Amino acid sequence: MSNEYAPEHTPRLNIGQHMPDFYKAMIKVDGASRAGLDPVIAELVKIRASQLNHCAFCLDMHTKDALAMGETVERIIQLSGWEESRHFYTEKEAAALELTEAVTVITDGFVPDEAWEKAAKHFDEAELAALLAVITVINAWNRIAVSTRMVPGHYTPGSVAHRPKD
Repeated sequence: MSNEYAPEHTPRLNIGQHMPDFYKAMIKVDGASRAGLDPVIAELVKIRASQLNHCAFCLDMHTKDALAMGETVERIIQLSGWEESRHFYTEKEAAALELTEAVTVITDGFVPDEAWEKAAKHFDEAELAALLAVITVINAWNRIAVSTRMVPGHYTPGSVAHRPKD
């Protein structure tokens, strides 16, 4: 049995290199989306959406960022099964995770009123707008990273290495 890891895959495309204005705009939208939302909730949402979308690059980034902010390994591990381990999360966080799943898997139908109403009980309208913005933006990033096969494992928390050169 070999102890060697599989080789890293090669990225398909550097979208920031070919579409720098678009990429810079995405970074600005990302920053704007987080205004007014608890940063812990924002990271939990980003990690959960990235799990659902199988985005290893974003999982690497947002898990590292969450850990750097002081999030616990245990809560991050439990995210993929948060409904069975609700006791790790506040009601507000659980409502955010439920809405994240509903918006992320929107192809399954629509965002159920129940998921929206639970979130609306815990977030005022401004926070709810920010939550929806963060969910929308991470789903866009997931699609970019998965489609272009961005390589996980090299992100340093807080770094801007993933941004295109000016």
